Amino acid sequence: MTTAPERSVPKPVFTDAEAGAKQFPDSTARKFNYFVPQKRKQTHYEDVTVEVQPDPRHYLAQGWLYGFADGQGGYPLDWTVLKAWGSDRPEPQRGPGSGGRGYEWPAHGWHEFRDPNEEWELSLYRYNANVVRQVNANVEAAKRAKAFDQWNPNWIRFVAQHVGAWMHVDHGLGLYLFANANRRGPTNMHNTAIAVNSMHLIRAAQDLALYQLTLDEEIESFFGAAHLETWNSDPTWQGVRDLAERLTAIDDWAEAVFAANVVFQPLVGELFRSQLVMQAAPRNGDFVTPTIVGAEEFDFSERDLRYTLALFDLLTNDREFAEHNLRIMNGWLAEWVGRTIPAARALQPLWSQPDAKPIRFEDALDRVKSRFAGIVEDLSLDLPKELER
Repeated sequence: MTTAPERSVPKPVFTDAEAGAKQFPDSTARKFNYFVPQKRKQTHYEDVTVEVQPDPRHYLAQGWLYGFADGQGGYPLDWTVLKAWGSDRPEPQRGPGSGGRGYEWPAHGWHEFRDPNEEWELSLYRYNANVVRQVNANVEAAKRAKAFDQWNPNWIRFVAQHVGAWMHVDHGLGLYLFANANRRGPTNMHNTAIAVNSMHLIRAAQDLALYQLTLDEEIESFFGAAHLETWNSDPTWQGVRDLAERLTAIDDWAEAVFAANVVFQPLVGELFRSQLVMQAAPRNGDFVTPTIVGAEEFDFSERDLRYTLALFDLLTNDREFAEHNLRIMNGWLAEWVGRTIPAARALQPLWSQPDAKPIRFEDALDRVKSRFAGIVEDLSLDLPKELER
C-alpha cells in the first residue's frame, strides 16, 4: 500500500483585515446609526431603505462605482429641474491623488424624504397579496351567487368597453412612467416609494385584465376584447389616451410623478373610478366591479398620493430652493391642468351610457376639482386658471 504524497497548498493566513474581523463598539448593534431617524426612534423601514444606495455625496470618496456610457455616474441630480438644499454646491474634482473630497458636497436636502407609508419590499408583497386575495374572493363569491346574471345589458357593454379601457391607463403609467421614474430618483427612499407606486398600477391593470377574462366566461353576451377598439378608436377616450401617452414621455422624473399623481389621477382617475364606475355600478346590479376599481382608488388616495404630498412638500418648503421649486411646479400645474381638463371633459358621454345613471357629469367634475384644489393648497401652490376650462 502506497501513501499519496502530501500536496503543497497555500495555508490560510488570517490578518484581521477580513470583512467583519474588526471589533468596535457597535459591532453587535442591530440598528444602523449612519443616518438621523425622522422620529425619536428609527423604524425598520428606515433601516432597510434609508441610504442603502451608496451615495458619493455622503460616503464614497472615490465617486460613483458605476456609470453610463456618456460619463455620467450613478444618479445625477440634474435628472430633474427641482433642487434640494446642497444641490448647487460644486461637485468635487476627483482623480488620482485627489482624496475624493466627496464630503464637501453632501446635497443633504434630497436625503430628508421619508415615505409616510413606510413601504419596502416585504410590505409591498404583503399588501398586494392581500388585495389580490380579497379581489379573488369577491369574484369567486359573485360566481357562486350568479351575481353577474343581475347586470343590466347596457352595463355589460359598459364594463367590457370602458372599464376594460382603463387597464390601458394603469398599464401605461405603471410600466412606462413610474417604473422609469423609479430608476431616475436621487435616493433610495424616493426610488422605493415610486417603485411601489408602479407595482400598484401594474397590479391594478392585471386585476382588470383577469376580471375581463372571468366575465367573458360567466356572461354570454360579454365581449372581452371590446376594450381594444374602445381604447384605440372611441372618440370619448382619445383625450385620455393622448394624455396618458404624453405622461409616459416625460423625461424629468419629478415632473412625471407630479403630473401623474398631483394632476392626472385626481382630475381624471378619481373622476372615472369614484364618480362614475363606483357610483353607477350598484344601480345597474353590479356589486363586484366597485370592489376591484375601489382597490385601485384606495391605492392612490390613501397611499400613492400620501407619499407624493410628502415628497413635494419638502421641496416647496426647501430651506434653499423653495422659491425655485414653487416656480417650476406652478408651471407644471398650468401645463398639465391645461391638458387634463379637456381630456376629462371628453369623457362626459360615458355618463349617459348606463341605464341607471350616476350623478351628473358636471357635479362629478366639480367634486374632483374641489379635491384637486385641496391638494394644490396643501403644497402651497397656486390654483391654475386652466382649471376653469
